[in-house]
Amino acid sequence: MAVSFREKPYWWDTVRRETDEPAAPIPERTDVAIVGAGYTGLAAARELARRGARVAVLEGETAGWGASSRNGGMVLTGLKLGVAELRAKVGRELTAEMYQASMESIDCVENLVRDAGIDCNFSRCGHLEVASKPAHFRRFQEWAETIARDFGREVRVLPPDALGSEIGSRFYYGGLVDEGSAGLNPAQFAAGLARAAKADGAAICEWARVESIERSSEGGAAGFRVTTARGALWARDVLVATSGYTGAATPALRRRIVPIGSYIIATEPLPDAQARELVPRGRMIFDSKYFLHYFRLTPDRRMLFGGRAAFFPETQDSIRKSAEILRRDMVRVYPQLASTPVAYAWGGTLDFAFDLLPHAGKLEGLHFALGYAGHGVAMATYLGTKMGAAIAGEDVSLPFARVAFPSAPLRLYNGRPWFLPLASLWYRLLDLVQ
Repeated sequence: MAVSFREKPYWWDTVRRETDEPAAPIPERTDVAIVGAGYTGLAAARELARRGARVAVLEGETAGWGASSRNGGMVLTGLKLGVAELRAKVGRELTAEMYQASMESIDCVENLVRDAGIDCNFSRCGHLEVASKPAHFRRFQEWAETIARDFGREVRVLPPDALGSEIGSRFYYGGLVDEGSAGLNPAQFAAGLARAAKADGAAICEWARVESIERSSEGGAAGFRVTTARGALWARDVLVATSGYTGAATPALRRRIVPIGSYIIATEPLPDAQARELVPRGRMIFDSKYFLHYFRLTPDRRMLFGGRAAFFPETQDSIRKSAEILRRDMVRVYPQLASTPVAYAWGGTLDFAFDLLPHAGKLEGLHFALGYAGHGVAMATYLGTKMGAAIAGEDVSLPFARVAFPSAPLRLYNGRPWFLPLASLWYRLLDLVQ
């Protein structure tokens, strides 16, 4: 495919940025230093600042530059693991608490959008999971029964002959509708969060990549000396909110997070009638494979189509190759788009823990919230808010803090994911046999 698209996130063109605005200075000292200005860091900063804490958010690029402005804008219920897998891993009680937290995370985003007046096209449109195989559809029926019995919620199972009311494609074997999910413009949401945090008094220090964090006392108080590319500061507490961009400054956390590339294409705007044909109810849609696809309409009627076309984080070469793969796959799902030009292609980096669960808590004296595995719009906002409250002294109970945060078996991983080609082959094999 000839490269005629823009190699940047479509969402970036929907946000106006004051390019001549000077970077906030690095304070000499602060109550809380937050590493990373994505959803987690910005939500935590706002919560802390509203409670009277001095907060400095240290960002290596610009606020929202990473996955927070590169994702599909899907605000989803649930977690990466299904209910049965989750129960087998953590037990019935923690499963119920984690599922409840996932529901609260949608409310958290909605309330924040409303209270901070963030214009980001937030909509409780629900999501549709589509079955890539008949066996996957049978699992949908089991999940719906479990969710109704254990959590008192109704999700709707759609057999293949009823799927046309939800998607203009005959590629799938049924679906599962959850009305609790939502959609938004992720870059506008991140920009709105940054404005809200600033308005409440947080300092957002861009172009301040954190190079090291060391224990240090000042005036008899224990804390940390945080060195950045633009200078150093002392902080009583540090929250690490770096997700898939977790680096060498926090090696213990880096060993526990695997950065996974995810890629997206967006078409030119579609005619209104065609858009309604493809996604009649405006749902957030994703399929049931391990090597999954996710897709939706943007507010201006573009088809946004993403997936794990490559496991490695983005490079110019991987973006172009992934764009070819994703366009081919999009046309398989929607033959109606065979002649529709691709206008944008980009990549981002997700954060996966080895157990595929989110994690939050404290490690080696540092607070953290990481491991969203593709559910970060909702869960990162929620855990950032909760961790902000916890650092401020509130008694916060998080089920994700009560499970061990595993590192790689046999210490065979130092943050450089040499095994991603093997993982890619493994998941492709699972999609063939399951």
